[in-house]
Amino acid sequence: MKAKQSIYRRILLKLGGESFSGEDRFGINIERVNFISTELAEIKQMGIQIAIVIGGGNIFRGREASAKGINQVTADYMGMLGTVINALALQDTLEKLNIETRVLTAIEMRAIAEPYIRRRAIRHLEKGRIIILAAGTGHPFFSTDTAAALRAVELDAEAILKATKVDGIYESDPFLNKNALKFEKISFLDFLNKNLRVMDATSISLCMENKVPIIVFNLNLPGNIKKVILGESIGTIVKEG
Repeated sequence: MKAKQSIYRRILLKLGGESFSGEDRFGINIERVNFISTELAEIKQMGIQIAIVIGGGNIFRGREASAKGINQVTADYMGMLGTVINALALQDTLEKLNIETRVLTAIEMRAIAEPYIRRRAIRHLEKGRIIILAAGTGHPFFSTDTAAALRAVELDAEAILKATKVDGIYESDPFLNKNALKFEKISFLDFLNKNLRVMDATSISLCMENKVPIIVFNLNLPGNIKKVILGESIGTIVKEG
C-alpha cells in the first residue's frame, strides 16, 4: 500500500505558551515539550520544512501585566523574553532527538540565538533544519499570532498550523457552551465579521491579503500534526472564501 504524501512542502507551526505548561498552567512541563518534539520528529522524517513561532504566555503575559500597571511596551518586551525561554527548551529537546535546529530571535541576543534574517532563515529550512522563531515581531503591541502570519508570508510557508487545546474554531467557547457550533471551514472575511477570538484581526488580515491558509487543530492528540500535514480533515481551515 502506497504511503500517504504530505500536501505541504513548508509549513509554519504556531505554538502558544500554554502548549509548554500543560496541566501546570505555568512554566515549562518537560514532558509536554518532549511530546511536542516527538510529534515534530515524525513529520520532519517526511521531509517537511518546519518553521515554528512560539508564544510565551506560560512564562509571562504582557497584556495581564499591563492591566496591572506595568507599562505596556515594557510588558510586551518581557513577554518576548518568555518566548525565548520556550524556544531554547524546545531546541534542547529536539536536538536530543538528533534533529538539527536553529533559534532565531527578532531581538538580538547573540550569545544564545541567531538574529532573525529572512534569507538566513530560508537557508536553514532548505538545509533541513527546524527553525524556532522567538521574540515575536520584535516590536510591542503585536501578538505572536501576528508574528506567525508575518513570518509565514516572509518565508513563503504554504500554511500556518495553529496548535490549540481544542479541535478547531467554534462560534463560542466550547468549554462554556457544549452546544457551540464548530466550523469545518470558514473564510477570512467571515472570521473577521464574526469577531472570533482564536487569532487577532491583524494576523487574519495579513493571511487574507497574502492567501496563506490557517489550520486550527488540537495539539494534545498524538499524531494530529501529521494528520494536518497529510491533508486529513481535522480541525478548522481558514482560507479564501
